[in-house]
Amino acid sequence: MFWIIASTVVAAFMATTMIFVRLKASQQPASVKKIILPPIFMSTGAFMFIFPVFRVSWSQVLEALVVGMIFSIFLIKTSRFEIKDNEIYLIPSKAFVFILFGLLAVRLLAKTYLGTKVSLGETSGMFFLLAFGMIATWRIAMLIKYKKLETKLNEKMSLD
Repeated sequence: MFWIIASTVVAAFMATTMIFVRLKASQQPASVKKIILPPIFMSTGAFMFIFPVFRVSWSQVLEALVVGMIFSIFLIKTSRFEIKDNEIYLIPSKAFVFILFGLLAVRLLAKTYLGTKVSLGETSGMFFLLAFGMIATWRIAMLIKYKKLETKLNEKMSLD
């Protein structure tokens, strides 16, 4: 029970931190580096699978990644870029806060349910994969949107 409460508190803290990071990021121009680094940094968490307690079956890997990709749709739909002063900015959506906490609530409910059926280590592994699938998919979509807008900006600047 302690671990469920502790992981819930940590997840809520991370979601709150993500909101502030996203709002602060919107004040500075976006870049390819700022888009691709978060999933790269997060990928180091895969080292958890070195330890047998966190290992999951291939079907669980696939399930977790697919659910993460489905969750990413909400983030993709609310992430848009805009050109301001010949720079590309990520425009924060008013719905982002609600979506992030909604996804957190769904994840916590699923984690609580799965925690009764699957060991704590496997649950941790699956939810890491879910989060990674969600973040990586979202960031790939952001990168595609960014590159399209960057091409438009470069075309506009070459005409000036």
